[in-house]
Amino acid sequence: MITQNVNNKRIYLSSPHMSEEGYEMQYIKEAFETNWIAPLGPNVDGFEKELAAYVGIGHAAALSSGTAAMHMALKAAGVGEGDIVFCQSLTFSGTANPIIYQNAIPVFIDSNYETWNMDPKALQLAFKKYPEVKAVIVVHLYGLSADMDKIIELCKEHNVILIEDAAESLGTKYRGKHTGTIGDYGVFSFNGNKIITTSGGGMLVSNNEERIAKVRFWSTQARDKARHYQHSELGYNYRMSNIVAGIGRGQLKILDRRIEKKKYIFEYYKRELGSLEGISFMPINEWNEPNYWLSCITLSGKVRPIDIIEALEKENIESRPIWKPMHLQPFYEKYDYIGGDVSEKLFENGVCLPSDTKMTDEDLDRVCCVIKKLWQ
Repeated sequence: MITQNVNNKRIYLSSPHMSEEGYEMQYIKEAFETNWIAPLGPNVDGFEKELAAYVGIGHAAALSSGTAAMHMALKAAGVGEGDIVFCQSLTFSGTANPIIYQNAIPVFIDSNYETWNMDPKALQLAFKKYPEVKAVIVVHLYGLSADMDKIIELCKEHNVILIEDAAESLGTKYRGKHTGTIGDYGVFSFNGNKIITTSGGGMLVSNNEERIAKVRFWSTQARDKARHYQHSELGYNYRMSNIVAGIGRGQLKILDRRIEKKKYIFEYYKRELGSLEGISFMPINEWNEPNYWLSCITLSGKVRPIDIIEALEKENIESRPIWKPMHLQPFYEKYDYIGGDVSEKLFENGVCLPSDTKMTDEDLDRVCCVIKKLWQ
């Protein structure tokens, strides 16, 4: 059991960080004072409009989680029973699970080393094998954008809906445009570990006003306009609460500040650890402005990811492996996979370093010292 002392305080991978100005409490206080405690309300409307304006898109629906947003994106895209959906394999299960919710069939696509995200070459092969595909889900992993031009070209060529999982990439830009606004639908998450948080929650964005309006309807139990409770379609209890949305509005005010700190953390690690033999950092391409949500490395020498994870753990410091690809997960291993072994190798060799925006230089130095000792 780890005992905590002044020199052994817990350093988290990425924990909630409320604004120093207390913006969140201002919105929460207003909700209490006006008795807007139940789901929906002025904060929900405000958060939708403010986030849509920040990323530069027409419409947004505030939902209970990023997973709910992905589910609604698939439903809005018309994905149903038996439909094929291409999904990036290197991701969290929240990306893939909604495909199953819709009784559709996932086909997993490998990543490439240039982006750590969906490999356009593997995607092209997938289109040849499954020309009847209904939708493509691309992920912007750890705040790194995928190579969207090539992916968009393929989707347009095959007339297929493109959904961006931007759960980890709020604030990231691809060729000057925000991730989540490039495809037909974009999904954001405000889980406790994300760059801004509402404790839980998500957002679906699109320029398709009619589809977003439909998502709001479905996610409010699909209640028809009637004096009594009437339901002509299957609905879901997916809408964000007014309290949670108030936290989001306050967090959105300091998003740029959080991105700046995340970048500082990444550059600190790169400066201090970059010369160690066998360490490579996640790729930052010239067309990508990441939000640096997590600072990630891969290892090719004698020091292995588990060595770093266990050494940090002993010092009360949290780190994690890279996501285990979906096609290697017991639940999903029966589904088809297109590509090579890139996502598998990234999982085997990768580590997510502590990237908490509350970290001080002293904390960063402490992390680096623990890691450097493994090379001595």
